[in-house]
Amino acid sequence: MKLHILLTTLFISALSLAQEGQPYQLYTKEGKKTTYKKLLKAAGDTEVVLFGEHHDNSLIHWLELELAKGLSETKPLVLGAEMIEADNQKQLDQYLRGEIDQKAFDTLARLWPNHKTDYKPLVDFAKEKNYPFVAANVPRRFASKVYKGGFEALDGLTAEEKFWVAPLPIAYDATLPGYVKMIEMSGGHGGDNLPKAQAVKDATMAYFIVKNLKPGTIFIHYNGTYHSDNFEGIGWYLKKAKPGVKVITIAAVSQKDISKLEKENQNLADFILVVDEDMTKTY
Repeated sequence: MKLHILLTTLFISALSLAQEGQPYQLYTKEGKKTTYKKLLKAAGDTEVVLFGEHHDNSLIHWLELELAKGLSETKPLVLGAEMIEADNQKQLDQYLRGEIDQKAFDTLARLWPNHKTDYKPLVDFAKEKNYPFVAANVPRRFASKVYKGGFEALDGLTAEEKFWVAPLPIAYDATLPGYVKMIEMSGGHGGDNLPKAQAVKDATMAYFIVKNLKPGTIFIHYNGTYHSDNFEGIGWYLKKAKPGVKVITIAAVSQKDISKLEKENQNLADFILVVDEDMTKTY
């Protein structure tokens, strides 16, 4: 009996030490600790997963790929991302089909500087599994037009260019807390057009997600966490375009202490991924 108690005590101590060194912790929106297994189950029962990330966090990028691998064991997937713009879909498809190599893809598409380290593994996973990968974001020059001239600046797009943006006119709710906060944080710089430039991205990503939903599949979309935090942004446009669509959101936050979710980070998403603030950055 004494030996059993001793072994149990040693096991609990070892487990505690392992937990102290863990680099992340998952929470529910209410702030209760949860597990990757529960995240995987919830994601497997939905139609769309909005995976909010920090663009420079190596652990988050690793977990994005792990979740895709895990979900692929139960259902076929469609992947999509903020990080590739809609007018580069042709080049992305050529890469997925093996018609061009990575060097040509780099040359022909406007890939982010950290594509090779952070997003290429996701694209290559889609290529290996023969899954679609959707270039979901609005071309940045269109967002720039909105920032300078409001939504009206999109009226002058050509018929071809309008294929790369959500259908006009863009629905917009200036009272959404995320857009209000954006103006507050900018100190008013950019005026009302600053959140509108964000909104055209959110609307376009939601549009391409809905356009590429397939029965019996799960669409995993990777985006900066601010595009889906608080169930706004992309999520708001998704629900507007397709009421009743089943969506799971993941928000990413950094904390010095990951053992308890800070109050300000509650209710950001269905699952909140808390990463140690000392985690290695990719750039």
